[in-house]
Amino acid sequence: MSLEQLLAWMPPGSPDETLARQVNFDRLPAHVAIIMDGNGRWAAQRHLPRVEGHRAGIDSVRDVVETSARLGIGVLTLYAFSVENWKRPLSEVNTLMMLLKRYLRLELATIHGNNIRFQVIGRQDELSPDVRDELEAGIRRTANNTGMLFNIALNYGGRAEIVDAAKRVLAAGLSPDDLDERRFGEFLYTAGQPDPDLLIRTSGEMRVSNFLLWQIAYSGPTSGAGTSSKRCWPTRSAIGATGGSRRRRWSWDVSVPLVPT
Repeated sequence: MSLEQLLAWMPPGSPDETLARQVNFDRLPAHVAIIMDGNGRWAAQRHLPRVEGHRAGIDSVRDVVETSARLGIGVLTLYAFSVENWKRPLSEVNTLMMLLKRYLRLELATIHGNNIRFQVIGRQDELSPDVRDELEAGIRRTANNTGMLFNIALNYGGRAEIVDAAKRVLAAGLSPDDLDERRFGEFLYTAGQPDPDLLIRTSGEMRVSNFLLWQIAYSGPTSGAGTSSKRCWPTRSAIGATGGSRRRRWSWDVSVPLVPT
């Protein structure tokens, strides 16, 4: 998409218009991975129940997915639910799963209409049947799309992914002499995808939180393994979140500042 097409898509007077004019479309990252953090803090700052932060976060997902596709990002991976998140209160877990199912039902037509291919990475077999049904419906409907690949990391853990990949290697009967980094990568959830160029975590935290541990080896500086925004996920800017430019091989930065709230 050209700048003119992106501006024509935006509502008149949108705050993202200024950001869009600063994006270098020739140097966009091929794969952006985002740790969506800060929903609870966003709600607490507004004296709202924690669930309201998750509801607001869904709006951010919608904007970032659609904007990333229009920018021409090749792969977008969002960290939605980790293997550790099962430790949260049952009511919160149930709410998160309900919001996920509702998002897919409401947004699947738009995702499909934007030629986005939907995929899930994580241990799907441990999810409830109703959640798996919604996920599989989205995967099937968008399987032949040729635009951006949208990965949602659900019941995901980087260590768990590496363990699962090792089990697949053993099951395939590979000998040690046949195994190298490239071959091992073919057994990961993200097999066939480019590694993330840009890793973003919202809310100011700098931890990678067990996310894409194998894939982010070169995604960012050693001081932070990516880029961190102090804004909570529900108050992100879609253009600012994904409009990165390459500074050097191992360091990507968000060249466009996020819109202050």
